Amino acid sequence: MKDSLDDALRAELAALAAAGLRRELAPAEGVDFTSSDYLGLARDPRVIAAARAALEEFGAGACGARLLRGNLPPHEAAERACSGWLGEEAALLCPSGWQANAALLPAVAGADDLILSDELNHASLIDGARLSQARRAIFRHLDLADLAAQLGRARASRRRLVVVEDVYSMDGDLAPLGALLRLCEEHDAHLIVDHAHAAGLYEDRLPAAHPRVLARVVTGGKALGAAGAFVCGRRAVVDLLLNRGRAFIFTTAPPPALAAALESAIRILRAEPGRALAAHANAARLRELLRAGGAEARGESPIVPVHVGSAERALEVAAAVRARGFDVRAVRPPTVPEGGSRLRLVCHAAHAPEQIEGLAEAVLAALRATAPPAAAQPPARRRAKAPPRLLVIAGTDTDVGKTVVSALLARALGAAARPAGYFKPVQCGPDDDTARVRELSNLDAAQAPPPAFSLSRPASVDQAAAAEGLEITADQLLQAVARRAAAGPRGGVLLIECAGGLRVPLNAREDQSDLLRRLGAPVVLVARSGLGTLNHTLLSLEALAARRLRPVALFLVGPPHPENVRTLTGRHPELPLFELPQFRAVDAAALDLWLAAHDLAWLTQEGYSASTQKTSATSLRTKS
Repeated sequence: MKDSLDDALRAELAALAAAGLRRELAPAEGVDFTSSDYLGLARDPRVIAAARAALEEFGAGACGARLLRGNLPPHEAAERACSGWLGEEAALLCPSGWQANAALLPAVAGADDLILSDELNHASLIDGARLSQARRAIFRHLDLADLAAQLGRARASRRRLVVVEDVYSMDGDLAPLGALLRLCEEHDAHLIVDHAHAAGLYEDRLPAAHPRVLARVVTGGKALGAAGAFVCGRRAVVDLLLNRGRAFIFTTAPPPALAAALESAIRILRAEPGRALAAHANAARLRELLRAGGAEARGESPIVPVHVGSAERALEVAAAVRARGFDVRAVRPPTVPEGGSRLRLVCHAAHAPEQIEGLAEAVLAALRATAPPAAAQPPARRRAKAPPRLLVIAGTDTDVGKTVVSALLARALGAAARPAGYFKPVQCGPDDDTARVRELSNLDAAQAPPPAFSLSRPASVDQAAAAEGLEITADQLLQAVARRAAAGPRGGVLLIECAGGLRVPLNAREDQSDLLRRLGAPVVLVARSGLGTLNHTLLSLEALAARRLRPVALFLVGPPHPENVRTLTGRHPELPLFELPQFRAVDAAALDLWLAAHDLAWLTQEGYSASTQKTSATSLRTKS
């Protein structure tokens, strides 16, 4: 008699296949745009050498749980490296990220507690919360109002634990960690953060040893290039895991070679922050190319999801792209919602410009080839000119020359017959930077309209607004920029000038970098040329990198300072650096004279490509 259970299982597999949802293992072939080896550490010779040395000294496996002779020197060394890196008191190494979350949540939460979980949290966080037997509440994805309302109703719980991911792996979006911490402070709650897709890519998203951060989970199989996972936090949390974390206690310790590889990877990424910057820059470039081709490319991190729609079409697109030599995979339900199938493209630090451009071309071609029949499409319309590209002009401080640089770039665009616009969302103090740009660039009031907010006090945005009884938010400024962009210049470039430095507070909760992060536009950074600029400039470049914002040029304004130029070009050889002197008279003629000696062709090219930047960096060193 036939095995009825076997028949039933085969029928279930057939149903999955009919729906385009059956999974099969496929070999790794082509250029890797799928794995989470963001920084290229999996094949770094130093990481491999560290693993090999531990393998020879300690053997292939620990052959026991950590509490039963499986605790070896490489495990403790890796834990010290991780806790030191994150600025936490202690860390505990687990065999996988799943086991880390399955150990952590039941160890710190019980029946009298409440776990508030983002609706898009990873399955390991969901299962860890279930195992804890705590009450569970789900809040809408990154919806702070919904979370605040649920926290307000949870006063009776012994502990209130908010559980989120730092970077969400399917959409590549970031949790607002600062705002989440403020909510935790307001409602006497604590935050647990899974950094699986953020560790190694972002350095200052979460303050070290914050009293409201109960624990942080760092997986080793992504940017660290190996496997395993650390639970990091205060010493009491780690000690509790040693005693209550069943998924830790009742499993064999990770191989010592793995622990040694993790320690080496942490040491390398801390010493080489340029790897993370390169991964972010590659993702930004890929998004620009895909969007320019009409694809829906989302995300804010090195994860670039391209939404396709049906599972069947996602499989077709992925297969077509793989046929051109790029290893990409389709993500389908139940991993994502019905109708939300996509390609999940992952950019690495080591991807070359031609690989990014080749992938974009392959994806766009596959999307066109698999598009629904023309009869199913709306009637064709004459294509309008594209909305303007945004270019942010930010400073390392106030009064560094942003307005003059904005006018200079507007004149350069005009000279290249490229439509230009200018907008300063907030003006603080009696100066009228918009009028000054109009005067120097020949833009009219329609091309350079007044700021959304003109504040009398020459102070930071939050202080100047408070003096007039106002609160200015990133949402308000984002909407103002969107309205200005909708007005044009069509097919051109809209220059957005910041109010002071990157971290100028907008209000008690947000600063200017929050606005720039949401705009996601490339940034021209303006700094003083003289003494003190190195610290301010390097810190500003770090802040841009941490928010995955891409600098496309650096202007030093003031008397020539060759030593500072050498230092900055040595630290950031990929970034074009321009020196803008102190003119006897700052007028249109002086700007045109400077432009005649400097090639700003990169400014008018779509996407501000990496190859264009490199050309500019080597050719634009002419002194004015």
